[in-house]
Amino acid sequence: MTSLQHKIDFALIISVKNANPNGDPLDGNRPRVTYEGLGEISDVCLKRKLRDRLQEGGFDIFVQSDDRRNDDFPHLKARAEALLGQSLYDNKEKKKNTEKACAKWFDVRAFGQLFAYENKGKGKKNKDSDEDSSKSGDGVSIPIRGPLTIQSAFSVKPISIASNQIVKSVNNDEKEGKEGKKSSDTMGMKHRVENEAFYVTYGSINPQLAKRTGFSDDDAEAIKAILPKLFENDASSARPEGSMAVLWVFWWKHNCKSGQYSSARVHRSLHVNPDGTYTLDKLDGLKPDELEGF
Repeated sequence: MTSLQHKIDFALIISVKNANPNGDPLDGNRPRVTYEGLGEISDVCLKRKLRDRLQEGGFDIFVQSDDRRNDDFPHLKARAEALLGQSLYDNKEKKKNTEKACAKWFDVRAFGQLFAYENKGKGKKNKDSDEDSSKSGDGVSIPIRGPLTIQSAFSVKPISIASNQIVKSVNNDEKEGKEGKKSSDTMGMKHRVENEAFYVTYGSINPQLAKRTGFSDDDAEAIKAILPKLFENDASSARPEGSMAVLWVFWWKHNCKSGQYSSARVHRSLHVNPDGTYTLDKLDGLKPDELEGF
């Protein structure tokens, strides 16, 4: 299959209403904020959503979340070994293994991946010593750089966070020494972005890197189709169904591999207002497809 022939830039406007879009574990799982008070959704979080939607669409995904795992492999190493076998630890097989991994897994050829696993228990004896290389944990690193990058999403204006104290009142365990007595209630906090906030993120797909991983025009079209549905089937108590949605996707397809304009100029041609409306600067010869989300 022919690799991507045109540079692509894209942008998303995301609506968040009474939800916690991406909790910060270092701040009691409050919604992430910058020092300026802008809300943030990390790029890792957005790629997790992309992987989940692609997996639902029938694509093979290497980095699967536990609650959506569709095979019997308990961890990434087992999944990699099932495809690559012991050649995973052979430096001479790096190129072949890169090609196999990219052909098999959509997220590897899109985002890239670092395979770095120790070959425990299956090494060879070092010719210059009596040491078994398996005991020293010899392995190989296979770095794959993907063509698709996406930035963290930031709110257009500072967000307001509401924090509510909650009580878990469940007879989950027997109270010690008192049979039949209810265990103590547990106190906790639940946080959300109040009212409605609008976040913006930008991304790009590089044809030069796409050639290395085999990322194709068809793969780009799959990403384009997934983006408007990024938060579908993603509900949780922190993100109730309908509380997060992609309002608009902007898809700039350049007429060449190097691009007619820099990504910075393309991204800055989009101006999003605090109410979620937007304007676009005109770029001669480059007009985006504007895809409405929900």
